[in-house]
Amino acid sequence: MNFSSKLLEEAVNAFASLPGIGKKTALRLVLHLLNQPTEISEQFAADVLAMRKHIKFCSKCHNISDGDICTICADPRRDDSVICVVESIRDVMAIEETAQFKGRYHVLGGVISPIQGIGPSELNIDSLIARAMLPETKEAIMAISPTIEGDTTIFYISKKLKEIGIHISTIARGVSFGGELEYADEMTLGRSIVARIPYKK
Repeated sequence: MNFSSKLLEEAVNAFASLPGIGKKTALRLVLHLLNQPTEISEQFAADVLAMRKHIKFCSKCHNISDGDICTICADPRRDDSVICVVESIRDVMAIEETAQFKGRYHVLGGVISPIQGIGPSELNIDSLIARAMLPETKEAIMAISPTIEGDTTIFYISKKLKEIGIHISTIARGVSFGGELEYADEMTLGRSIVARIPYKK
């Protein structure tokens, strides 16, 4: 791809560095911004910069937040007795889209993967155990992608939680093995949460 402008090329490369964005899509986005009034491009850049500088992670569940506590953890209408354990922030968003779950969340920040050098200490497991020990916590739903790494993570966490004595369940296998939660359609994911089953090793 030949560019008559180095500035244009650098902007295209910046967009193309984002996941799922190829050079052609990046060029289309850059040209779109170039054709907009300057203040729109400035606002776009300011919004991205503000997000990167000021966004936080919830001190309770590790979801993204504008403050110390995310809006889900701060919502008094949510059910404190159930914690839905997920791999990533994207999974929280996917489950929330189903409108089928009214409890709390806990974001692990990944799954156990020895090949990638990710062990239990690299994940938000200790804080999950601490939350599970609270008297109001009655159930933990393992809503983790059904992959080998995901099942390994579920097995490890369930051993820890079983010592506490809370009920452990997993989402129903409407989500196919090897699939990722964020790509499941809303109806399938919603039914998987509602039809969750007790976890058996």
